[in-house]
Amino acid sequence: MKISEEFYVERSPDQVWQLFCDVAELSRCLPGAELTDEKGDGVYEGNVSAKLGPMNADFFGECTVVNDHDTMTGSVKGKGVDKGGGSVGLVQVDYAIVGKNGGSHIDIDANITLSGPVAQFGRSSILEEMSNRMIGEFAGCIEAKLIAETPEEARKIEAAEVKGLSLFFSSLWATMKRWFTNDKEES
Repeated sequence: MKISEEFYVERSPDQVWQLFCDVAELSRCLPGAELTDEKGDGVYEGNVSAKLGPMNADFFGECTVVNDHDTMTGSVKGKGVDKGGGSVGLVQVDYAIVGKNGGSHIDIDANITLSGPVAQFGRSSILEEMSNRMIGEFAGCIEAKLIAETPEEARKIEAAEVKGLSLFFSSLWATMKRWFTNDKEES
């Protein structure tokens, strides 16, 4: 599943890049994520918890972060295993920061692959909608950190807790609205 998000903040590319290079601070913007260890050479260990309707998945694993300071681009490759449910998640995230109109344009592209029981949701547009909302929350948190008045205020900002059932039902509702809208447009 591919997800793309782009947004603009009124901060210089250098300020935005500084946040993207601070993996511990940036990870606080990913809903359900917890960074547990920095192993060196851009390798981090942690977990991501996701509530997918009635199903809970706790993915434990590691990721590798590679940043290109000259082009202000980077990537994150990660793999996590949900030992309780037997699911496996792979993620590839690419990001780019470009100066624009005195601020910064940020592009985030994610490719998520799921296998095991949690992949049952992956066959539906509901998981796609939930993932889009989580990436949107990530982007919103980044934006809030960047426009915070002080560094102390920025450190207090983190992704909101993802409430599984409410996220599931709001995603289901958004998916159903999209289906009905598409049906009406085709008529």
